[in-house]
Amino acid sequence: MAATFMEILDTSVANVALPHIAGNLSATTEEATWVLTSYLVSNAIVLPITGWLGLRFGRKRLLTFCIGLFTAASVLCGMAPDLQFLIIARILQGIGGGALVPISQAVLLESFPPEKRGVAMATFGMGVIVAPILGPTLGGWITDNYSWRWIFYINLPVGIFAALMAQAFVEDPPYIKKAKVERVDFTGFALLAVWLGTLQVILDKGQQEDWFASNWMRWFAVISVLCFLGFLFREFRTRHPIVDLHVLKNRNFAAGVLLMTTLGAVLYGTTAALPIFLQTMMGYPALQSGLALSPRGCGAFVTTFIIGQLVGRVRNRILIAIGFALLAMSSFWLGHINLQIGIWNVIWPSVLNGVAISFIFTPLTTAAMGYLRQDQMANATGIYNLMRNLGGSFGIAMVSTLIVRRAQVHQALMVGHLTPFDPVYMERLAMATKALTPQSGPVLAHAQAQGLIYGSMLNQASLWAFVENFRLFGFLCLTCMPLILLFRKMKPGGAKPKR
Repeated sequence: MAATFMEILDTSVANVALPHIAGNLSATTEEATWVLTSYLVSNAIVLPITGWLGLRFGRKRLLTFCIGLFTAASVLCGMAPDLQFLIIARILQGIGGGALVPISQAVLLESFPPEKRGVAMATFGMGVIVAPILGPTLGGWITDNYSWRWIFYINLPVGIFAALMAQAFVEDPPYIKKAKVERVDFTGFALLAVWLGTLQVILDKGQQEDWFASNWMRWFAVISVLCFLGFLFREFRTRHPIVDLHVLKNRNFAAGVLLMTTLGAVLYGTTAALPIFLQTMMGYPALQSGLALSPRGCGAFVTTFIIGQLVGRVRNRILIAIGFALLAMSSFWLGHINLQIGIWNVIWPSVLNGVAISFIFTPLTTAAMGYLRQDQMANATGIYNLMRNLGGSFGIAMVSTLIVRRAQVHQALMVGHLTPFDPVYMERLAMATKALTPQSGPVLAHAQAQGLIYGSMLNQASLWAFVENFRLFGFLCLTCMPLILLFRKMKPGGAKPKR
């Protein structure tokens, strides 16, 4: 869990510090976004091939090496003299971090008997759930009080601790020690790298480039689709695939992947939307907006312990259904926000959001992996975590796009009311002009009143865009409910599932 927490924290902790990084390294904010993109691309490419790497080099050796590479790259990030050096260090960090989560997950699932997997996955889930929530808050606090470089240096003690624990306690199972790895599927790996690399760049830069209005975005989309289709064809036909996609024929695992992708979109999308709303619409500073979301981590942290005890006693399908129902409820609750709300109107839905995610994560992982053989775990966890990350990327891209586009739509609809033929508008304009006249004079006061009303209209248009985003997440959660029925029943108590 230490290695997992460190890696996932680093995917979000740098977001808040991006303007500081750009200013310190004499780069534009747009150029500095490659600090995030470079990490995500290299991370995504390594995730699905973790199973093959574990068989090729040994899981314990790979885990220790990846922790060491991630930690060393973190130190290099903190020492970066310019943006180019930082981007290269972040690529190395992404390579090291990509394998950490699936390896840790596979070790836990294989090390514990079925009746104890719930508690093990609950402990692991604390790192996965809490880290992206604490990341923006921690990043803002460190950046404001010290330097952006310390958001990377803090990985050093955690990385050393994780490496020592892995060296002391992790052992390779017999099937890995005896495994004979065939030649490398270089063609499959190349198709995978290009497909994921271009897709991640499209999702990260899409809104900036007006999506497919940009020529290079269209080319990237074509290349990504062709490489994806080529990758599927290659991996299903070759005798020794670098990513074994046959595991998706397992009904429980395929349903689990779909639900985890949706959960990633809602988790990361909400985490991206709420700070933007609090800072741009409510005027919160970066640190305070992060602190307003911290209770969600508290809700997730506490509930995860309870869920760990329930898994194996209550059917996973029931727990997952409760989780998605609560997640939809929290999203619809946030869909009632307005510009007069207090901080508790954000905190309580966030706490419910954290509780809901805890109800989903551990049972979903346990159910998805419940029918897989031990030797399939590493490959499956790589695919599983890749789809969680891709779901998060889709969620963030959706938020950034819909907030801008829907605000423009509502602005176009509302501006039609700001005419001399609308009695409500004329009444408000007269009142505002009268209030401003003693300070500004009648002519300037009239112009100022028009500006105030127009600014208020823009705020209302943006508010409706946020409201629609949160409600869309709620409907997305409800559409997941039928997929829960695809899971085959597993007997409580950790016994083998019914065939």
